[in-house]
Amino acid sequence: MKNKNIYDLIIVGTGPAGMSAAVYAARYKLKTLLIGEITGGMASEAYEICNFLTYPKILGFELSQKMKEHVDSLEVETKMDFVSEIKKNEDLFEVKTSRESYFSKKIILATGTKKRKLNLKNEEKFTGRGISYCATCDAAFFKNKVVGVVGGGDAALTSALLLSEFANKVYIIYRRDKFFRAEPVWIESVNNNKKIVPVFNSNVVELIGTEKLEKVKLDTGKVLDIDGLFVEIGEIPNSELAEKLGVNLDKGYVKTDKEQKTNISGVYAAGDITTNVLKQIIVAAAEGAIAASTAYKELKEGLL
Repeated sequence: MKNKNIYDLIIVGTGPAGMSAAVYAARYKLKTLLIGEITGGMASEAYEICNFLTYPKILGFELSQKMKEHVDSLEVETKMDFVSEIKKNEDLFEVKTSRESYFSKKIILATGTKKRKLNLKNEEKFTGRGISYCATCDAAFFKNKVVGVVGGGDAALTSALLLSEFANKVYIIYRRDKFFRAEPVWIESVNNNKKIVPVFNSNVVELIGTEKLEKVKLDTGKVLDIDGLFVEIGEIPNSELAEKLGVNLDKGYVKTDKEQKTNISGVYAAGDITTNVLKQIIVAAAEGAIAASTAYKELKEGLL
């Protein structure tokens, strides 16, 4: 172990939970390392965020950059890297990345979630060739095209609204007979958009094309000619690191107490990776703050 690589706290994840934890840790004067792969995490892919205090409306990417600027202003050491393993090594946790190993007294897991896939034949083949999981990233590539969105929640409807700014027609393919999970304001906006065509009581069962996606077949037997398909059918937790550490999970999500402690001493969790009932940026940021506060108190009391 090199002394320079021993930290009070390592935060894994650079989404709102991780960056919020980093801000609080910096103000507590903890020697902190923030490690993640994508600045802002899933929040950076959001089209418009309209329920985060101080911003009536802001792009997900823009909000993520503002969070990063706040973290950087406090001179938090940050590594953009992939964490492959975390394990207990005597009184310290060893965090292995693709480049190096680091050691810490405390760990905050803020690894968030990843997009759920359709698990259909040709899905991997057509990814980047018509199939996308991020409208914010790829909408502009479908100018004057016909596209589809699979899903019926907030993410699906906001993706459809963004795509309608570029595409000539946007199908929303949803397995229910109406939108009921999304916020009413998004449902109203979709219903008032002439470019958006809901296709209810339908599931995509086949992806058709040669070099790229050309059509999708629905379980109703209907075939839609489309140039792109955006998949917004929910998320699954990035809990592999937690599971290997022996952290208790509930349906893949990390179980914590009100102080964001897990069952493993010195390991906390925050954000969408936890079992909280509201997967929102403001909740993730709050949990990150609580986790950092708990870590600070335990370090101050000399608890390992």
